[in-house]
Amino acid sequence: MAFLVIAYPEISKADFRRIQKFRQKHDLFFRVVNPHFTLVFPVSDWKAEPFIGEITKQARNFRSFEFCLRCATLNKDAFNDYFHVFLVPDGGLGQVIKLHDKLYSGLLFPQRALQIDFIPHIGIGNSRDPQKCLDMISQWNRKPFAISGWISFLDIVKYEKNIVETIKRISLKRH
Repeated sequence: MAFLVIAYPEISKADFRRIQKFRQKHDLFFRVVNPHFTLVFPVSDWKAEPFIGEITKQARNFRSFEFCLRCATLNKDAFNDYFHVFLVPDGGLGQVIKLHDKLYSGLLFPQRALQIDFIPHIGIGNSRDPQKCLDMISQWNRKPFAISGWISFLDIVKYEKNIVETIKRISLKRH
């Protein structure tokens, strides 16, 4: 079992359906978890209560924020032979990065994978074939798009046997 922190984006129903329709065809994790930003990656050597306490403490003064996704991009997985297609925010990018950094700034710092760049994203597809991923990216990027939304909550989740379950939801301060 592992613990993570994710943020489910608050987006329009139409945008949610568009992402999910695409993910259903192209994303291995479609049935595991809804579209999300991962802010703390799997941590398996912590107990639930200390993990929840640390995340709650670090998120305490963080405010909700807007984001906008306008671009799909390719990412090579550092741990296996998969390539991934990400929707990456340009609007709100700095806020996602600052939130990620804040969550890792305390007791979780040793868990942070410093050898990997943090790219804020919503994963929408994956394949071992990079050309397939480039084709997916082309489908998204050939016409301008803008998926706007808010990050207002952090979900502390446990991940076990391909099941993601929220164990605590933290509300970010409203503007």
